[in-house]
Amino acid sequence: MFDFDTVIDRRGTHSLKYDFAARRGMPDEILPLWVADMDFASPPAVLDALAQRIRHGVFGYSDAADGGYFNSLKKWYKKRFDWEIRPEWLVKTPGVVFAICAAIRGLTQPGDAVLIQQPVYYPFESVIKVNNRRLIVNQLILEDNRYRMNLEEMERQIIDEQVKLFILCSPHNPVGRVWSEKELTAVGRLCAKYGVYVVADEIHADFVYTGYRHKVFAAICPEFAQNCILCTAPTKTFNLAGLQISNIIIPNEKLRRIFKREIAKTGYSQPNLMGLLACQAAYEEGEAWLEELIKYLEGNLALVRKFLEEKLPKVHLVEPEGTYLIWMDFRALGLTDKELDELFVKKAGLWLDTGTMFGAGGVGFQRMNIACPRSLLQEALDRMEKAFCGL
Repeated sequence: MFDFDTVIDRRGTHSLKYDFAARRGMPDEILPLWVADMDFASPPAVLDALAQRIRHGVFGYSDAADGGYFNSLKKWYKKRFDWEIRPEWLVKTPGVVFAICAAIRGLTQPGDAVLIQQPVYYPFESVIKVNNRRLIVNQLILEDNRYRMNLEEMERQIIDEQVKLFILCSPHNPVGRVWSEKELTAVGRLCAKYGVYVVADEIHADFVYTGYRHKVFAAICPEFAQNCILCTAPTKTFNLAGLQISNIIIPNEKLRRIFKREIAKTGYSQPNLMGLLACQAAYEEGEAWLEELIKYLEGNLALVRKFLEEKLPKVHLVEPEGTYLIWMDFRALGLTDKELDELFVKKAGLWLDTGTMFGAGGVGFQRMNIACPRSLLQEALDRMEKAFCGL
């Protein structure tokens, strides 16, 4: 029903993924499979809503004027995650990283310890440091090609370092885990026990593969909801990152007041008009598109899995349970990270994210974005096969 096979030329469109290669030290014609946006057009309903507003021709200061925007969000979370949200809980921001920064500033003081679980989305580390907080790294443990949390070490770190805030990545980027309710409950109880605030980045919540189910952290129990700032957005799900809209859900009135005060300090007020329209249209009419997209991504994943098994058996896919980002283990090849990067860039002509960007636990790994037409993905795999031949 929906077309995910057509290759859309994104060059010359101010695309960070395609138009900034030279500025980032890459060859201009490199095939980019790094940053987490998709090479698919957004759902038709979103394009129609934006086109209608463009025809109107006035783009003044705007906000969600009636209950339509919130109701679309409420229905989405009730249907897909069985969680009922209230309108007073919602704070709109231009992005999730923006919201995480506000939470760090509002809930901690300079010098306080903030804990993350690496390998993890690299802006977590940078926003902690740039806000003059102490970075505490709780390394995820890779066992039998699957990552798990090290809760014993986490408890020791919380006590010894007097951790004030924990940033949870769920589903996890880049390792692809969809944390179970049991795992989330264990980490939530640990944080509640020691008074550690939880900022939950759930931007990839809609990308969960067959056999897995995302559990909203704040929905597990009222205690967790009252100790949590939940960061959500339609931007990954419907390829809207450039429209800068995210929905931050904060059930605790005191935390919400603190968070809003930090937002006010930045001078930010009304959200992006096009982001508002796109978000509402996507949540109201984009579900069928998303379901078909997930099936397409599962087909892309199967293609990569078969390729590695047949052509590069020493390279191990850490089987993803969610997200459209795959985490590949190249350690058996015996290459340094510099050698691995040069092989991808200079021989394969591919731009991936090197594993060390996500922390020390990423040594020997690479992250690849598979949210692209299958022909592009096949081209990338063909290039990999030629570059890695004989290793």
